[in-house]
Amino acid sequence: MPLEILFFGAGAIGAFYASRVAVNPDTNVSVVCRSNYSAVVKHGFRITSPQYGDYQWTPTRTFNSAESARQSGVRWDYVVVSTKALPNVSDDSKLLEGLVSPGTGTATGTAIVLIQNGLGVEQPYARRFPHASILSAVTVASAAQPSNGHIKHNRWTRINIGPFFSDADTSLESKERATAQNRRLVQLLAKGGIKDAIADTHEKLQLVRWHKIAINAAFNPSAVLSGGSHNQAMASDPELYLHLKGVMDEVLTTAPRVVGTPFPPSFASSDAILRSTLRNKSGSKPSMLLDWESGKPLELEVILGNPIRIAREKGYEMPRLQSLYALIKMKETNREAREEKAKSKL
Repeated sequence: MPLEILFFGAGAIGAFYASRVAVNPDTNVSVVCRSNYSAVVKHGFRITSPQYGDYQWTPTRTFNSAESARQSGVRWDYVVVSTKALPNVSDDSKLLEGLVSPGTGTATGTAIVLIQNGLGVEQPYARRFPHASILSAVTVASAAQPSNGHIKHNRWTRINIGPFFSDADTSLESKERATAQNRRLVQLLAKGGIKDAIADTHEKLQLVRWHKIAINAAFNPSAVLSGGSHNQAMASDPELYLHLKGVMDEVLTTAPRVVGTPFPPSFASSDAILRSTLRNKSGSKPSMLLDWESGKPLELEVILGNPIRIAREKGYEMPRLQSLYALIKMKETNREAREEKAKSKL
């Protein structure tokens, strides 16, 4: 039987990785689309990439909702979630109900793969599906969807994937099953041309998440609070440079204490990250600023709130992060209040 993989959220990142996994023989790759559903049903995806060239890809099945995917009756080997994690808006784990087969005994079951920004994104899925393997993924890839169904891959393809174990009571059998599923998925990505797909342990992957949090927590809210500054402009300002470095150092110092494992020497320091930012003259805006300018909900909880709470549970405080969280959360609250007031006048 072919391997059945469902990508839930076929935006730029999800569709790009789905198209590479689909290169493997005996692998059916399906997608759940939202706003781009009509275009994908009619024409599939058109991917343009400096690394992989220009090509067309038609998913095995294209669904417009989780419900239609459930009604297909397919038993999924992997369900890959590549939507934004907004736990303050909705618990998207419930959308996967009926799509996940439990792994018990010799039955492999469905592995839930989370390609999402932030920290603590795994817990809602682990609570709802305690007998399923949870694979946690962090990616550094630049891709966009300039029009529905057209995926423009710009640069980078790195993706780290590791099994997520919710507590010390996870059985050895469950750990071995999740580790094997993790290894298999990384192999599929590698065979699809993603050469820098990396299989990590639980601890290493959590350090990868914390490292990316250090960058996102420093640049994202600061761009919004400073009135729309792009990354290079912030790093070029002496006072903001010190602020960004202070936030990153606070996270990078706290993370090893929380995870219980030091960062490997290969992980970039705050100074190295800022030097790289200063060299990037493109004037790129962080994702939170783009969301703010578009009037979309911000990834506050997974980038700021969850790291603060997770560290606090271990007895550690991050005052710089807490200040950013409090200020930008109130800024978003005030915007929502203004919008509600404007609606009430209509």
